[in-house]
Amino acid sequence: MNDFAAHESCCIDDGSCIGAGTQIWHFTHVMSGAIIGRRCTIGQNVMIASGAVVGDGVKIQNNVSVYAGVTLEDDVFCGPSVVFTNVSTPRSAISRRSEYVATRVCRGATLGANSTIVCGHVIGAYAFVGAGAVVTRDVPEYALVVGNPARRIGWMCECGIRLDRFPASGRVVCANCRKAFGINSAKDVCRIDE
Repeated sequence: MNDFAAHESCCIDDGSCIGAGTQIWHFTHVMSGAIIGRRCTIGQNVMIASGAVVGDGVKIQNNVSVYAGVTLEDDVFCGPSVVFTNVSTPRSAISRRSEYVATRVCRGATLGANSTIVCGHVIGAYAFVGAGAVVTRDVPEYALVVGNPARRIGWMCECGIRLDRFPASGRVVCANCRKAFGINSAKDVCRIDE
């Protein structure tokens, strides 16, 4: 008995693992060896490859391919047509399946529509990649990045609201949810538990 819901047009291969409460929409392919957590929403025309790992509570919008070597931790959001890669130097005539490069999108991160995540990088927890951005290096936790190549232009709260500029005290409180943040020794933002 399946504890998940999948539209009849989906192709769910034997040997895939799909968590309870997950919903999978039209024309999606989940390959053998793919792992999808609980309470996920997988949009239309999505492909989850063997060797891909999708955590709990992940939302993947339409037209996304999650390739082998890609890990989406809990509560990640992938906007429509996000692009992942898994080989650094692809060639049609040369098999590079033994050269897949891992990509990790950490808990709570958001990947905007049409963003491209070049393989081999880590998107930090609660980071926010703007629509159309091309990620060519690691993105720090809570960072807001945009452009091609993606550059940090600010910081984001866990609730998805942009944080105000940090004053001389190095501490800011989210105007929406009142969580406090500070600058750590690496000049990155970190949450301050109060």
